[in-house]
Amino acid sequence: MTIWNDDAMILTAWKNRKSRPVIAPALPRVGEEQLIVASYNTHKGVGGDRKRDPNRIVDVIAEIAPDIIALQEVDTRFGERKGLLNLSRLEQDCGLTPVPLSRATAAHGWHGNIVLVKKRMVSAVHELHLPGLEPRGALLADIDLEGGRSLRIIAAHLGLLGRSRLIQARRLIAIMAEHASRPTVLMGDFNEWRLGSKSALNAFRDAFGHLPQPAPSFPARLPFLALDRIIADRPGLVSDVVVHDSPLARVASDHLPIKAALTLPSPVSV
Repeated sequence: MTIWNDDAMILTAWKNRKSRPVIAPALPRVGEEQLIVASYNTHKGVGGDRKRDPNRIVDVIAEIAPDIIALQEVDTRFGERKGLLNLSRLEQDCGLTPVPLSRATAAHGWHGNIVLVKKRMVSAVHELHLPGLEPRGALLADIDLEGGRSLRIIAAHLGLLGRSRLIQARRLIAIMAEHASRPTVLMGDFNEWRLGSKSALNAFRDAFGHLPQPAPSFPARLPFLALDRIIADRPGLVSDVVVHDSPLARVASDHLPIKAALTLPSPVSV
């Protein structure tokens, strides 16, 4: 495994800046049973030009065309949380609807997290508190798919403090141990760039084994930090994670989205 330091990652990002694609390549789908999953920190709709334009976020999601996507920072942060996205347009243009929360509020998500799904049956949603000095949360959604398949999505946005991230990672691992009956995909903004012994990624590595190769997604204009992650609790469940790098995505938020193809095994006949 190659260990990159910050200087090497910045240099690589700078060298690759001119070869970035004009159009982000779509992930290939192999059969109807394969899904496209994605994660995207929307930065409250504020782009690299410092303009707040949530419609650009919807346009980027339309480029990705995901079946399931976890979004972070979809609400205002201070005072009464209010949703910033056009949910009606997301449904109309992308066919995506949010998993239902326990009570209706002006906010779209739970601690800024939202999970959007396409044409799936959501059988359960749990709103999880994550420990730490700053208030953080995660969403757990059980999704029933066609053909008797099932999937669990855990969407999270970990804290800015290293100690809090480690505690939050361990809490998520404990939650997954309590709910091990379904194939599970954990995705979101882990806010973890460190690779040493104090990295929260070690907690995930201990539980998941080999983690997918990191896909640098931050900052959007010159990405060299892999803050965003998609990991699964079963080998072969998700393909290699790639960045959705398009001209629009580079300006719509301070993060680029990441995406992966997901292939669920056939249900076991009893």
